[in-house]
Amino acid sequence: MQDFVQAIADEHVYLFDGAMGTMLYSKGVFINKCYDELNLRNPEIVLEVHKHYVRSGAEIVETNTYGANRVKLRGFGIEDELRDINLRAVELARKAAGDSVYVAGAIGPLGIRLEPYGPTAIEEAREFFREQANALREGGVDLFVLETFSNISEIEQAIAAIREISNIPVIAQMTVGTDARTIYGDTPSLIAQRLDAAGADVIGLNCSVGPDVMLDAVEEMTSVSAKKISAQPNAGLPRDVAGRQMYMASPDYMAKYAKRLIHKGVKFLGGCCGTTPEHIKVMADAVRPLSPRRSFVIVDRDPASEKPRGQEPVAFASRSNWGRKIAAGEFVTTIEITPPKGPNADAMIKSVHSIKEAGVDAVNVPDGPRAQNRMGAIAVSVLLQQKVGIEPVLHYCCRDRNLLGMHSDLLGCAALGIRNLLLITGDPPKMGPYPDATAVFDIDSIGLTNMVNLMNHGLDLGGNPFGEPTSFTIGVGVNPGHLDLDLELRRLDWKVKAGAEYAITQPVFDVRQLEHFLDRIEPMKLPVVAGIWPLLSYRNAQFMNNEVPGVSVPDDVMERMRIASEKSKEHGLREGVAIARDTLAQVRARVAGVQVSAPLGRVDLALQVFEGLVEKRVSA
Repeated sequence: MQDFVQAIADEHVYLFDGAMGTMLYSKGVFINKCYDELNLRNPEIVLEVHKHYVRSGAEIVETNTYGANRVKLRGFGIEDELRDINLRAVELARKAAGDSVYVAGAIGPLGIRLEPYGPTAIEEAREFFREQANALREGGVDLFVLETFSNISEIEQAIAAIREISNIPVIAQMTVGTDARTIYGDTPSLIAQRLDAAGADVIGLNCSVGPDVMLDAVEEMTSVSAKKISAQPNAGLPRDVAGRQMYMASPDYMAKYAKRLIHKGVKFLGGCCGTTPEHIKVMADAVRPLSPRRSFVIVDRDPASEKPRGQEPVAFASRSNWGRKIAAGEFVTTIEITPPKGPNADAMIKSVHSIKEAGVDAVNVPDGPRAQNRMGAIAVSVLLQQKVGIEPVLHYCCRDRNLLGMHSDLLGCAALGIRNLLLITGDPPKMGPYPDATAVFDIDSIGLTNMVNLMNHGLDLGGNPFGEPTSFTIGVGVNPGHLDLDLELRRLDWKVKAGAEYAITQPVFDVRQLEHFLDRIEPMKLPVVAGIWPLLSYRNAQFMNNEVPGVSVPDDVMERMRIASEKSKEHGLREGVAIARDTLAQVRARVAGVQVSAPLGRVDLALQVFEGLVEKRVSA
């Protein structure tokens, strides 16, 4: 596992665990008990909670030491056991975490007022924090988490105390009320500036409020600090139910806001009061498609090591005709076909024969688009390669397979001669006819790109050699019309760093939008194949504009389709093809090629878009 300093620097979004106190209370531990003392008196119950969170997808677990400082332990008469309580807490967390989850030493406020609001001197407070931090450091934590502080001066002393004894990374989190201010009236922007200046490695908020208030506060913090952000909201605000304070926010609600927090710049995400392993599990499922997984890095190994370094990959131009043409700067053409719904592929094979005869370079085979039930993309690709003799570009998504399954699939593809891949995360099952189907998403398209790049070096998921390397061309999807284009560009940059060699866009109807996108990515030097979709009718244009994620049809194109479709169905079809041909003509000089979709299986319409562009092949 990489050092936590590297975790702060990478682009992966890390998930904390949820509430410890909530879980201990649910197991019958009364709130008047010292929860930190359980590390010594009932360690099994603490270990069980940690394990639940790790199984739910937490990548960082916090030690059960929120109140394990001398001041709070003194209230229970056990202050002399401070070191043992903290050491045992780290041991329990590490036992649950294993080698793949980080252990964070949790430190909370002292529970007393510091000068000038109370009698405790600043220096005395710092010594209290230093004592607890020393014990946690001795136990071997990967990082410190300072949480639920309302007094900036107090958390500054905690940071200073840690810095005096260690260079271990510090995540510093304050807590605010529903007005997004601390009880002392400090704003999120002031919190961010002070924590940044105090030397925290990561700054953020936790507790007291639910994700909605925290979302706005985080946005304010990111506007004044370049530090990475942490957010651990409560499961909403508690309500009094039959005399008990209950947190009502559901796991799905927390997952929805997890996505929003990530889009606002949060890198470390978790839950506080009221959150449970179920909340963390659903949040983990929501986070995966939005976050590059931990990088699979090709490491130059020591020559004396038993394991050799990865092999040099086959040259891009030598992997396939598709790769050769892109490498040479030749304009590539492809048509995206629709796999059949049943086991009979005759009609599809016949239509692809016409694609080959028309001189088109390849066929794109989608992998369960919009979570629909269709023949598998790998089987379709093999059929077309064997029965038609045309190169497929296999779309391969992360939705349906775990890491082991994907690795096995791709080795099989290599053995079957499939060379061209378009790696995508995949549409969620809720878009299809079986919305309750399980989505796997062990990794997203960024992690998958990393994995295929490793395989092209002859290495498996663990960086271990498996023999002859694969020879895949590595393509990725990209959306020039993404509502958050900066996020899309960051993800594309991650894909390029992971090994992407070309990209294919979502259907483009707005040429200016595509040109703006191409201007932005010019430094990446990445060949881009533009997606083009011949519209069938005005209704089809409305559907594409309103119901296909990431697709935008400009007003002038909508108007052209409306006028044509009002005349007749045939006029609408001709106008859709004409718009696609106009788009192709406008973008051709700036892209590496085009992928034209065959809407509703209408390969004839896709071929009309290419008329005059490709030379027909002569049948043998």
